[in-house]
Amino acid sequence: MAQVETFKVSSSGQMSLPAAVRHRWRLDQGGKVDVVDLGFGVLTVPAGYASRLLDEILPAEEHYAAVAAEEDPDLVSQ
Repeated sequence: MAQVETFKVSSSGQMSLPAAVRHRWRLDQGGKVDVVDLGFGVLTVPAGYASRLLDEILPAEEHYAAVAAEEDPDLVSQ
């Protein structure tokens, strides 16, 4: 079940996940997460989930084509 929650981000970029979320994803003692910049928003998932999720949603060829067409200098490979 998907839920939408609002998290506060500090001026230094830190964000706290609520206890229920940390427990559900076994992050009670801390741990790593993947942060996916979608361009229009950010998706935070447990570490290791981002690659699989992106592979299912957007095949590599389409991803490469989308990045190649992007005019954002942070995404352009040198």
